[in-house]
Amino acid sequence: MAAASPPPPLLSLRAVCKNYGGLRALVDVDLEVRSGQVVALMGDNGAGKSTLVKVISGVAPADAGGIEWEGHEVSLARPHDAQRLGIATVYQDLALCDGLDVVGNVFLGRELRRRGALDEVAMERRTRQLMDALSLHVPDLRVPVATLSGGQRQSVAISRALLGDPRLVVLDEPTASLGIRQSSHFLDLVEKLRERGVGVLLVSHNLGDVKAVADWAVVLRLGRNNGYFDVNLTSQDQMISAVTGATEHAVAQRAAEAEELEL
Repeated sequence: MAAASPPPPLLSLRAVCKNYGGLRALVDVDLEVRSGQVVALMGDNGAGKSTLVKVISGVAPADAGGIEWEGHEVSLARPHDAQRLGIATVYQDLALCDGLDVVGNVFLGRELRRRGALDEVAMERRTRQLMDALSLHVPDLRVPVATLSGGQRQSVAISRALLGDPRLVVLDEPTASLGIRQSSHFLDLVEKLRERGVGVLLVSHNLGDVKAVADWAVVLRLGRNNGYFDVNLTSQDQMISAVTGATEHAVAQRAAEAEELEL
């Protein structure tokens, strides 16, 4: 009896391109994320990471290439398209409203109502449930988020992202502004998301974080793929070389050379 074939990736990008006028921000980029898998997206400044996040979240639709969700071709033309599929993004700046309290930020744009009025009790209960399920610690849900620490603010942003039970969470440089203890707690959170079967795309410069939680690492350089690594079998030096360009991915190098000849 033949073995059953594995399910298709949760998200699959094939030869995705994105241009801004004459600037080629992404060129033939491939990427896969499976359910219950943590994939790190790495690259130097200007490598195309932020642009790829915007493509996946529907903020900046791809100009060319294919995007599949569970093996079916989809269009991510606007943020609603990504949210409808189950893709949630937590941006580096967190995009919180400092004047609102924790509950107001978590439910911003998705407020619960009862008999025409905001159902504050239900929203507070759901916010606490979200945070308790992932061991996120914000003691008072009714204080303005402007008064919270960096780690607590991030907990609010993550709770908002998880409100709709997403199947894929994109985390853009999540530990960039966190201390050591807060970063360690965040990595525990990533592990819990994986245990729940959620796919995670972790955008990070921090090799320690990548080695700690990622299954695979995708490296971008100058808008192109420059390596796809099994994190458990790859040294930090190899990944650093791919990020800095000390070693060039053969396909990317040949494509760049062909481009130069055409010019």
